[in-house]
Amino acid sequence: MLWPWSSPAPLIALRGPRVLLRLPRMDDYEPWYALRHASRDFLRPFEPRWTEADLGRRVFASRVKRAREEAEEGSDYSFFIFLPAGQQETLVGGITLSNVRRRAAQFVSLGYWMGQPFAGQGLMSEAVGVSLPFVFDTLDLHRIHAAFLPGNAASRRVLEKNGFVEEGFAEKYLQINGRWEDHVLMGLTKERYEMGRYSRSL
Repeated sequence: MLWPWSSPAPLIALRGPRVLLRLPRMDDYEPWYALRHASRDFLRPFEPRWTEADLGRRVFASRVKRAREEAEEGSDYSFFIFLPAGQQETLVGGITLSNVRRRAAQFVSLGYWMGQPFAGQGLMSEAVGVSLPFVFDTLDLHRIHAAFLPGNAASRRVLEKNGFVEEGFAEKYLQINGRWEDHVLMGLTKERYEMGRYSRSL
């Protein structure tokens, strides 16, 4: 079954106590542009270099199309994070589950961004937590990987709150704001996730 990328239907939606994760739609363009534009200086130290041209409507349309196609293929899942309030949704950030690997590997890589007005409120910790049942139960993967800049204490807290453990250090791992930067590597296995879920249920 093909998913029409222009469809307004959310197709995949993950819900938590405060947040909603769903694939992007074209009618998300205006709030996405406003949030990314307003948060540019806040996000710049943590992301690959981007310009105003990358916020264009045509670029966004390609992003929506690609997100639907990749989700259909099962290779990547690019969610927007919203605060739902009835029919009104407030976009606060994004979370990506990318590079799904099957066969002997059975893992996925986690990435995320949060708009500056919504940082420091625990929303990303909840969003990552909401994504984990999708990774381990729905996709039935064995591991989830994440990486962050050594000085990014907020990102470390998000991951540790969700049971990730530090697994290593990668020199010049990703190009961030035009420079190859070192990263701390974190991981979470299905076994560790299930142990944490069991302990929380006691």
